[in-house]
Amino acid sequence: MASRVRMARRLRRNQTDAERTLWFRLRDRRLNGLKFRRQMPIGSYVVDFCCESARVIIELDGGQHAVQAQQDAARSAALEAFGYVVLRFWNNDVLSNLDGVIDTIVATAIQEPPHPNPLPAGEREHA
Repeated sequence: MASRVRMARRLRRNQTDAERTLWFRLRDRRLNGLKFRRQMPIGSYVVDFCCESARVIIELDGGQHAVQAQQDAARSAALEAFGYVVLRFWNNDVLSNLDGVIDTIVATAIQEPPHPNPLPAGEREHA
């Protein structure tokens, strides 16, 4: 655990431009009052950004991720097994379309969780 914490601290000190840009919009509950943490250890991973209350993880991918799609998919699946939704954005998307990225994050984070006992299909239309 200590090594992941050290890694997270190092990553916080050495943010990419895209991480710095997005963090400015996420920090201090600036996004719909949601509390985000950056470079947070979860399991054996350190995720870029996490909102624990909404169970949303945001991962920013640079060019190297184009060749490691299988590893990224395995990482996302492992994080989803912890009950999180994983959103992945290219660094370029954050830098060139920040409002679109923010809209996607908000839409995902404020979704209502599914009801534990949903109505049967035919009854939903009448409710």
